[in-house]
Amino acid sequence: MKLRIALSALSAAVVLAAPLPAHAGPPKLGWELKETGVTARLRGLSPVSRAVVWASGSEGTVLRTVDGGRSWQNVSPPGTAALQFRDIEAFDARSAVALSIGEGTDSRVYRTEDGGGTWTETFRNDEPKAFYDCLAFFDRRHGLAMSDPVDGRFRILATEDGGQSWRVLPADGMPEALPGEAGFAASGQCLVTAGGRDVWLASGGASRSRVFHSDDRGRTWTVADTPIPAGDPARGVFGLAFRDRHRGLAVGGDYRPEQQSPSAGAVSGDGGATWHAAATPPPAYRSGVTWLPHLPFAAVAVGPSGSDVTYSGGKSWETFDGGSFDAVSCAGDLSCWASGEQGRLARLTVK
Repeated sequence: MKLRIALSALSAAVVLAAPLPAHAGPPKLGWELKETGVTARLRGLSPVSRAVVWASGSEGTVLRTVDGGRSWQNVSPPGTAALQFRDIEAFDARSAVALSIGEGTDSRVYRTEDGGGTWTETFRNDEPKAFYDCLAFFDRRHGLAMSDPVDGRFRILATEDGGQSWRVLPADGMPEALPGEAGFAASGQCLVTAGGRDVWLASGGASRSRVFHSDDRGRTWTVADTPIPAGDPARGVFGLAFRDRHRGLAVGGDYRPEQQSPSAGAVSGDGGATWHAAATPPPAYRSGVTWLPHLPFAAVAVGPSGSDVTYSGGKSWETFDGGSFDAVSCAGDLSCWASGEQGRLARLTVK
């Protein structure tokens, strides 16, 4: 983040990397809303920098800004108004890969190399049982997409050419799914990476909420239980964030507004092998979470009822905003963004 996100990345880095004075309290966070001109629910979010951000969502919507959110271009792929682009991964101002979710052929991948001027459909699901939820990349070439279980195991799709072509990985390295277990396409964070080979998959909808981990780009997996609420199709882990291959955060709960979501946050210090409930978790269901750059123990979580911050690596959270967001993500230059319903898109400010 930055001291005020309008500051240069360099000056912000100096401010945020420096320790706070002993008498100073934690930074005061807020959201600066940006007018997008759309009413779609934006659950896909991929900031590249302070200037370049991509977002995607319902009604086949894909948006892009190259001026820090002052203006947004609707670069939606033609003929996709019936699709929901729940996840998008952008590499720069011109290149991005978007995932539409749904049963059967509604699950598709589109790719652009000209800033959304033209799109190529590079994958269309032909397995009726599959329902793809999330997309994640290790680098510009290597990436994965995950589907709800097919024949008892989560299905993993892989690319080695930046999303131009895809293949289904063998299922024998994936542990068996629990009855009713699935992923949640709520924020594009049910599948996340850290480094060149590690990837984690979040699940819910079953008797236990779990996190799967692979250290070989999705070929073999281990799985661990989490304390996030489970035992119902509407409960589980909705969002993951790993600062590195060891330190992880999980958020979720029960997405139904009338339900309570105690213990909606968990932390891991061993790469997801074990998870521990936050001592003071977010007060309600949260769908997205991200680590804040240059503040080693700070992260932000978002959901329909508000946004929370932790300065203790996920052990304790406090609410700083009551607005509705679904997804949150940060770029490498300290800028952080959130998106959600009714075309809401905002940049994080720090005072």
